[in-house]
Amino acid sequence: MSTRRTARGMAAVLATVLLAGGVAACGNSDTGGDSGGGDGKLVLGFSQVGAESGWRTANTTSIKEAAAAAGIELKFDDAQQKQENQIKAIRNFVQQKVDVIAFSPVVESGWDTVLKEAKDAGIPVILTDRAVDSADKSLYKTFLGSDFIKEGRLAGEWLVAESKSATGPVNIVELQGTTGSAPANDRKEGFAKAIAADPKLKIVASQSGDFKRADGKQVMEQFLKANPDIDVLYAHNDDMGLGALEAITAAGKVPGKDIKIITVDAVKDGMQALADGKFNFIAECSPLLGPQLMELAKKVKAGEQIPARIETEETTFTQEQAKAALPNRKY
Repeated sequence: MSTRRTARGMAAVLATVLLAGGVAACGNSDTGGDSGGGDGKLVLGFSQVGAESGWRTANTTSIKEAAAAAGIELKFDDAQQKQENQIKAIRNFVQQKVDVIAFSPVVESGWDTVLKEAKDAGIPVILTDRAVDSADKSLYKTFLGSDFIKEGRLAGEWLVAESKSATGPVNIVELQGTTGSAPANDRKEGFAKAIAADPKLKIVASQSGDFKRADGKQVMEQFLKANPDIDVLYAHNDDMGLGALEAITAAGKVPGKDIKIITVDAVKDGMQALADGKFNFIAECSPLLGPQLMELAKKVKAGEQIPARIETEETTFTQEQAKAALPNRKY
């Protein structure tokens, strides 16, 4: 970062402090005044889903740290898991004439109007982590994120292999993510297709836990009351799985043994549960998208051609693999 002397330097430092204060405020965006790109910095407007999980917190940290490292001015907004907040934030970014808009959509549908407004204003849009179901692919430049269907499929394939020796039905309950969101839709689809290979595997209950730990616990309590013979829990993220783990323990059952637990994400708390034998399998979904996003923002601003789909590199974890990975886990 270049430095300025005398009063200009003091003003720049003050502006940086004020920007940081705006970014840190929960539920607010730094949307005051003009775009602030007069110093030549690329200005990126980013609307985040919220702070519903450990994964999302790590994702936000990655984006903020990467923007600072890349010398990009970040206007950050927390939508608090409400689509109307996110649409308002995108419109604010358009009014401020930011250089690039990026966002992680709360749900898949209902974006065409606001994305067309950004396109008409000449502001390129990047989707991160979650996709939209718009038929008009020209409304955004690229989608950077995971293959959620693949994550669900990998979880299902592990269960098919794990259940080969089972002689009777294997009863599964499913904790879905936020209703209508891309990861919830796709992780459900991928898992369902994979377990269809074995007719013994049956989903006996499926309900949204909104990707939240507290909701995962509450819904699992309901599952346990309604279904006394649960063999497997498939949770669309670690946080719901961790909440469900509490409910399973409170019901006098042993998580990981009486009820096998499969989750998605591989955040540190989930990995610890896996290492401890309370979870049985995790399909990874990396939140560390910040550096890739900043590179993409620079490229689209410069008018460079980029792929329409950029997939993040991820893996899966068993208990022993989690033990090996935990000491160096960043999130």
